[in-house]
Amino acid sequence: MEAPFLTPIEKPKGLWGKFLYFYSKRKFGKVMTPLKVMASRMPPGFAAFSGKIGQLDNKLQLSPETVMLVRQKVAEINVCLFCIDIGRSKTIASSMDQAKFDELADYQTSSRFSVKEKALLDFVARLARDKKMEKDLFDKLAGYYSEREICEVVWIVATEFYYNISNIGLNIHSDMLCDIAKMRKNQTA
Repeated sequence: MEAPFLTPIEKPKGLWGKFLYFYSKRKFGKVMTPLKVMASRMPPGFAAFSGKIGQLDNKLQLSPETVMLVRQKVAEINVCLFCIDIGRSKTIASSMDQAKFDELADYQTSSRFSVKEKALLDFVARLARDKKMEKDLFDKLAGYYSEREICEVVWIVATEFYYNISNIGLNIHSDMLCDIAKMRKNQTA
């Protein structure tokens, strides 16, 4: 696999950087490459912004599985290998239906997805892939989701783009976090 365009910084400067590295290693089993490549070179407020997105996700009314389906679909469309990897590791750690996530690319024909989820993923795919939306596709989504939930879906797509573009622009690929999540899951089982 290709290396990031910028050399990862293994030893961060300052207390904030050391805390972020410690937290990442504790939470994910390693210091994530985006921290070593981007966050370590930026003022602390930028890393705090990325962390704030995760905190705000906890305030969403959509189910965690729905949030992850949206994030994974956007990451898949944008081909952000790091985001696909970290998203999948979160689904493993949360004991979500892995077979369903395996079939995400074929959601339209998969029996694992409800009509409601297919409407959601049609909306997300159109928005992420083409950066536009038709009224009929919006109305289809609105038949299943509240106005707030629709706004949450758009928020998730937008913030996933932020993560995806940051990693793609710096050539950051998978950190093999899925393997770590599976190993940790097996150790606690």
